[in-house]
Amino acid sequence: MNITDIKIRKLFSEGKVRAIVSIIFDGEFAVHDLKVIEGVERLFVAMPNRRSEDGRFQDIVHPISSEARNQIESAILEKYEEAVAQAGAEPRVETLNG
Repeated sequence: MNITDIKIRKLFSEGKVRAIVSIIFDGEFAVHDLKVIEGVERLFVAMPNRRSEDGRFQDIVHPISSEARNQIESAILEKYEEAVAQAGAEPRVETLNG
C-alpha cells in the first residue's frame, strides 16, 4: 500500500495532542482521526482508538509491521512539520540523546 495523501485536519498549539490527521492509501482507503502527540521525548502518531467497556483504549486500526508503522509515522510527521511552518509557528525541533 502506498500513502497517496495526508491531510492535517486540525492543529493545536496547547496540550499533548498537536494535530488530528487523515491518511489515504492507494487513493482508495482512508483512515481518519490519527493524532500527532507530544510525547516526553518526541512527537509520535497515535492510531484511531476507542475506549472498551473496561476503560482501556484499543486501536481501531493499526499497522501490523514496524516498517509500516515507521513509514506512516514518518510521512505524517513530515506533513505536520510542513503544516506548522505554513501556519507561521515554529515547528518542534527534536534533539537526539546520546
